[in-house]
Amino acid sequence: MKKLYYDSPYIREFEATVLSCEKGKKGYEVVLDQTAFYPEGGGQPTDTGVLGGVKVLEVHEKGGIVTHYLEAPLTVGEKVCGTIDWDNRFIHMQEHSGEHLVSGLIHERFGYDNVGFHMGAEEVTIDFNGLIEWDELMEIEKKANDIIWDNREIYADFPPKEELDALDYRSKKELTGDVRIVKIPGGDVCACCGTHVKRTGEIGLVKFLSMIHYKGGVRISLLCGKRAMADYEKKREEVQKISVMLSAKPTEISAAVDKMKGEISKLQEKLSECYRGMIEQKVAGMEESDNNIYVIEKEFGAQHLRQLVNRILEEKKGKTILALSGNREGGFLYIVGSQNEDMRLFSKELNALLSGRGGGSPQMAQGTFFADEETVCTILNEKGFYRA
Repeated sequence: MKKLYYDSPYIREFEATVLSCEKGKKGYEVVLDQTAFYPEGGGQPTDTGVLGGVKVLEVHEKGGIVTHYLEAPLTVGEKVCGTIDWDNRFIHMQEHSGEHLVSGLIHERFGYDNVGFHMGAEEVTIDFNGLIEWDELMEIEKKANDIIWDNREIYADFPPKEELDALDYRSKKELTGDVRIVKIPGGDVCACCGTHVKRTGEIGLVKFLSMIHYKGGVRISLLCGKRAMADYEKKREEVQKISVMLSAKPTEISAAVDKMKGEISKLQEKLSECYRGMIEQKVAGMEESDNNIYVIEKEFGAQHLRQLVNRILEEKKGKTILALSGNREGGFLYIVGSQNEDMRLFSKELNALLSGRGGGSPQMAQGTFFADEETVCTILNEKGFYRA
């Protein structure tokens, strides 16, 4: 089988003869006498496209045989036309070439190896077996883009054995027989079976997105070429939307956000003061009673319900205090506290009666009752509570 993608990764259409076609689990498995469809491997996704008028779903290689997985069968012996999904292929060429450039520069500077590489639908990730600082990575990015814009020619071929033996090239494993070498002058020399652009300028640019510590080294996320430009445009649109919402220039939105955070913090302080006042007013207006107490404050959240329970417990020592907030998902948020009784057991008992769920500590429990207000009040009154 002739692999046309090694002759030129720029072949978009080709003709071939169908050697075999069998139905398999992933579709109809078609083998040709030659193909320009690149099979999944080496971190690079499969090519897709059309073969003989039928959609190509996946392409895989095993034992040197490239198998195309199609939606429908083809006739053995017929000559068919194949068309590569070029946009998809060219993105993969940009990304694979960009990965080589980055991996080669990091290997040259730090001596680290590329121990993991994946070209995903959203981004490219590369794993290295050593640690890098972000400012050092930015230096790598700048150097990579300088080489890209210098538009250097990329070599990809099978050098003769004498030349191969003299080369110092990167490889993840020991190789024998014919070895395909990808060389970027000043950037990388590596054994690779993927598809690449002809000149570095076609990579467009390399942009790092993030870096995390991973298995004793780092995992870097990056974008190249078309996907980097698409990501930039998406972020530009988001920045523009935020700029309009904040009435600030795009270059000043971080300062505007800081200002808004300060204003929100002041408002939250004032709101907390209001809640504290409401809680004090509620406690001051409570009647004396031997019964336990429940309170319904429909506008309170969990934090303020907890503050209310704690404040009532300070005033009404020895009692069990239950505070409820308004309907949530058809139920009531509740917090119950006591200085004497085990609230885990009491919460479990109430949950059973009021279709609730939740739990907590012996002193305080919280959860949700999925019952209407009338049912909640009836059950609590039966339990010896009065509504304050």
